[in-house]
Amino acid sequence: MTPKRALITGITGQDGSYLAEFLLEKGYEVIGMIRRSSTITFERIHHIQDRITLVPGDLLDQVSLIDILSKIRPSEVYNLAAQSFVQTSWGQPVFTGEVTALGVTRLLDAIRLVDPDIRFYQASSSEMFGKVREVPQSELTPFYPRSPYGVAKVYGHWITVNYRESYNLYATSGICFNHESPRRGHEFITRKVARAAARIKRGLDKELRLGNLDAQRDWGYAYDYVQAMWLMLQQDTPDDYVIASGRTHTVERLCELAFQAVGLNYREYIVQDPQFMRPAEVDLLVGDPGKAKRQLGWEAQTTFEELVQLMVEAELNILSNGK
Repeated sequence: MTPKRALITGITGQDGSYLAEFLLEKGYEVIGMIRRSSTITFERIHHIQDRITLVPGDLLDQVSLIDILSKIRPSEVYNLAAQSFVQTSWGQPVFTGEVTALGVTRLLDAIRLVDPDIRFYQASSSEMFGKVREVPQSELTPFYPRSPYGVAKVYGHWITVNYRESYNLYATSGICFNHESPRRGHEFITRKVARAAARIKRGLDKELRLGNLDAQRDWGYAYDYVQAMWLMLQQDTPDDYVIASGRTHTVERLCELAFQAVGLNYREYIVQDPQFMRPAEVDLLVGDPGKAKRQLGWEAQTTFEELVQLMVEAELNILSNGK
């Protein structure tokens, strides 16, 4: 039996690396798209690099997307590539729009032209809800993005819906709430806090400067969430799903748990710094994963407390190994 073939954009990122692992376990042939760059890092996929195929391509260049699809003929495409950091989107709003918004159109149109039978997953985001209209947020909650990143993700989400309805493509969006892991980028708050707790415990740092400690997020474990992405493409009909834990925690609680994991009181080390405040803050995001549970049979398996402990332990291991 010929194995299924999946193309993952953003395979070197947190979600891409976990999804690649998961699909390999399912017996897939995994192809990852990477941008040509002198600074590509394969840190997250080095342990599986001999089991996957990497191909050059760019969401800014539709010709490269058509070429990849024509050559490898995947049955599933997971679009995880994006300019994915909210803070950066304020400094690079046009680039964020080109990649995170229009990049989705280029990829969908390439699928339409090359093979309309390909099943497509779009990584949507809870940042689309922004200034929330209701709590918790479901698939029917109106969007009100509060950053260029959120706006770009709204475009990517709706163009996916449009291509599904206009061209009868199997195109689905997972509206993922915050999902973290030891592979999270250093600029993200969870990794930043876990790393600081470990470094302060080892005497390498003395304080951690943060912005809004009252902001609340629905945090889950990335490996749990990539399983939901796969499940979406196994359904008879395409649809959109909120993927979340359904529970919310403040940044302050994140700090408390992380420092508690190393036996420290976070209040002695956290300094609020105005430079880390967003121009337009998103105060409360919490998802309603009921539809995913009913239709996909999916729910988050890892608690927030377990996630924070996992991330802090990973940072301590990194320091012990001298990295």
